[in-house]
Amino acid sequence: LHDAQRVLKPVINQTPVIPTKGLVPGCAFYLKADCLQKTGAFKLRGAYYKIATLSDEEKERVVIACSAGNHAQGVAYAARERGAKATICMPQITPPLKVDATKAYGADVVLCGEVFDESAARAQELSETEGMIYVPPFDDYEVLCGQGTIGLEILEDVPNVTDVVVPLGGGGLGAGVALAIKTFKPEVRVIGAIPEGS
Repeated sequence: LHDAQRVLKPVINQTPVIPTKGLVPGCAFYLKADCLQKTGAFKLRGAYYKIATLSDEEKERVVIACSAGNHAQGVAYAARERGAKATICMPQITPPLKVDATKAYGADVVLCGEVFDESAARAQELSETEGMIYVPPFDDYEVLCGQGTIGLEILEDVPNVTDVVVPLGGGGLGAGVALAIKTFKPEVRVIGAIPEGS
């Protein structure tokens, strides 16, 4: 975690923790505004750290990822900054704005599949057949450590924190934040939040 923080510190925005009143009477709430990150989302942290840990030989190969937006832009930005080429597989239904933003960071975009799982299968296939380096959006130790730097920043900015609520999707953010919080302040509760219908 500290290596991820060291690598990311000169690259990312250390986003603010914003005090918020009135959500629950008698409780102080703070929002970690990683929507103010360079690519607009926390995904840059994990993608950048993953690519930064690649060997020079691995960076000579194309990095590949699958995403319909935020991870795509994080990988594209990170690859450009680390001198690697990136290919992103995106579902055909991806909004043009997200496709254009990913291309603007220098990545090649392959529109394939109707849904994420089909695009992810194509990215895995290209990784294996073309020798590309797969950068997953979650379920990867380096990605998890990159996302975990949010937890380290929370501990710095709110040293008396008692509970941290983390949105869950693929689980990389939740696992990374939990790793950071529980490693350095195990008495803090980490709560995963997911929409009821998901």
